[in-house]
Amino acid sequence: MSDEVVKVSQQGSVLVIRLACAENRNSLTAELRRQLGEAVETAEGETSVRAVYLTGEGPTFCSGGDFQMLQAGCDPWPVHRRFRSLGRWLTPLITLDKPVVVGVRGHAVGGGMGLALTGDVVIAGESAKFMSGFFRLGTVPDIGMMYHLPRLIGMARAKNFLFSGATLSPQEALELGLVAKVVADEEVDDAGLAEARRLAEGPAEVMGLAKTLMARSFETSLHEMFAFEGFGQVLAMSNPEFREGLAALIEKRRPDFVGAAAAAPHNGGTSGQSPK
Repeated sequence: MSDEVVKVSQQGSVLVIRLACAENRNSLTAELRRQLGEAVETAEGETSVRAVYLTGEGPTFCSGGDFQMLQAGCDPWPVHRRFRSLGRWLTPLITLDKPVVVGVRGHAVGGGMGLALTGDVVIAGESAKFMSGFFRLGTVPDIGMMYHLPRLIGMARAKNFLFSGATLSPQEALELGLVAKVVADEEVDDAGLAEARRLAEGPAEVMGLAKTLMARSFETSLHEMFAFEGFGQVLAMSNPEFREGLAALIEKRRPDFVGAAAAAPHNGGTSGQSPK
């Protein structure tokens, strides 16, 4: 039986995913990646989950690649197989059509930084340190770094950060827009869970749709993006979350998006109840 290196629990409408291999600095071993993929699959398939909070146990968020794995599996085919498996855990996390909040304490190094950047909202503790480290090892950035970083901070800043081998403090990451908030380490979980709950209580399914559309914005023309917005709005306005939001505005009350989704017939989307 495999050790539990990823802990999963559900708090209300939020699925909490914790990297739990502190003795290995939460490095991206094959087993951790496999269990993380299972956790993301749960987030995707469980209709009572409306947002995700991802964090790490111990003093390190994630130290990136596992050195033993890199030593033993650096020939072409093992590397190819490892990257082919990204579709089982990383791609589903990036494309998850539910809000994802990431809480970072300690180092997020290499692929660990790439993992942190999968969050729609990133909360950093005061001990957080964001490091690339790829060129020190003689590898190209991976785990989505070359996809996310230029989109988040621009190509010139991304190149400067990667080529310089710099380490970003949480305040520097905040100024660059990589993180949304910096809090004391002991407050990271509270702040991250509060943000995840706030998002879960909002129109989570519609936010997931907007997230999917925004991911296309850098490769899409203006006219194509308008078309995506139009098709997206057709879906959004057919959703019970829209009807609840509009009614609440007219009636001058707080919307109950979770209740509206739970009361609607289950259609495979993000509702407030589990499938029967």
